[in-house]
Amino acid sequence: MRIEAGLRRELGTFDAVMTGLGAMIGAGVFAAFAPAADAAGSGLLLALGLAAVVAYCNATSSARLAARYPASGGTYVYGRERLGPFWGHLAGWSFVVGKTASCAAMALVVGSYVWPDHERTVAVAAVVTLTVVNCLGVRKAAWLTWVIVAAVLAVLAAVCVAAWSGEHARAPWAADETATEVTFGGVLQAAGLLFFAFAGYARIATLGEEVRDPTRTIPRAIPLALCIVLVVYAAVGAATLATLGPGGLADASAPLADTVRAAGAGWLVPVVRVGAALAALGALLTLILGVSRTTLAMARDRHLPGLLTAVHARTAAPYRAEIAVGAVVAVAVTVADLRGAIGFSSFGVLAYYAIANASALTLTAEESRPPRLIPVIGLAGCATLAFALPLSAVVTGTAVVAGGALSYGARERWGRRRG
Repeated sequence: MRIEAGLRRELGTFDAVMTGLGAMIGAGVFAAFAPAADAAGSGLLLALGLAAVVAYCNATSSARLAARYPASGGTYVYGRERLGPFWGHLAGWSFVVGKTASCAAMALVVGSYVWPDHERTVAVAAVVTLTVVNCLGVRKAAWLTWVIVAAVLAVLAAVCVAAWSGEHARAPWAADETATEVTFGGVLQAAGLLFFAFAGYARIATLGEEVRDPTRTIPRAIPLALCIVLVVYAAVGAATLATLGPGGLADASAPLADTVRAAGAGWLVPVVRVGAALAALGALLTLILGVSRTTLAMARDRHLPGLLTAVHARTAAPYRAEIAVGAVVAVAVTVADLRGAIGFSSFGVLAYYAIANASALTLTAEESRPPRLIPVIGLAGCATLAFALPLSAVVTGTAVVAGGALSYGARERWGRRRG
């Protein structure tokens, strides 16, 4: 089998936007709202706005950097080029580990909606199937993402109409007797959890080596995808709060199915279950795509085993990296907990974007630097939200990031000895 070293530039602006939408919509609507409502109570929409501000700053910094460094790997590449190899390694490590947890979370969402009594078996099957799809090439993965995103948006529109048509709809910001009291710390924690839902736009940057005209496409696609998803999240979040209340939303294992049932549209429940499964599949598809590209970039620099650099001659897919990521995720879903995976993933991704913002601060005016306030707010916001997450996520996330730093030190020491 002949292997060639480079990926192909096959994706346009529409493809890139749809990839970002597929990564974000499945994560936020069907996985992050319930734990965020548990933390923020009726302050959920405020937390959503805060997460969106931080995400916008991160997106702007990432877009400027991606246009300058249009290669697979995202912030791994930006940190390496702007801050040095250590920071690049730490960014890549945080992304791969954090997003592997995201993959496990999305696979479990698929299982919980498709066959709740055997969710882990279904989750493993979903991971295997989508890994095969990704190995067939990025163009086929993009086509599947288009179909999934269109179907999910139709389902979400139906949920919103049903919710606001119900007899018991109330103001989305109204508290109820079972809701968590709104506190500043609770809103920050909810924003950190909801950031998990926005982080999918990174998939656009990590595909930088497969996007046509990246200096033009990526800066357009990232903010466009982010704005579309914010509108969708706000609409769906308001609809679920108006129907279930913050307490009911916090306790819901299937928030949108519970929403249409409470609104008197029980006939929509099967449709919502299908939509949830499709959304999670879309997110999982693009997550595996993004993690495999960062894995490829790190393997090229020998931060991961060199055998993962292989790109298939016919499909132009980094098939060994994709198979490796799929195998790790398949194992993870057999032991992972959904809410714990969301918190852990959020910490890793926030660390990743903190490095992206620090990298953007080093850009000059000639390099299309964003206004300095944007990466400053992004960096401060990432650090604040990361340490506002549940204690278990902070402790585990800190330990994993520290493990990444130690692995870099061990690799450098081994390299010096061999030299």
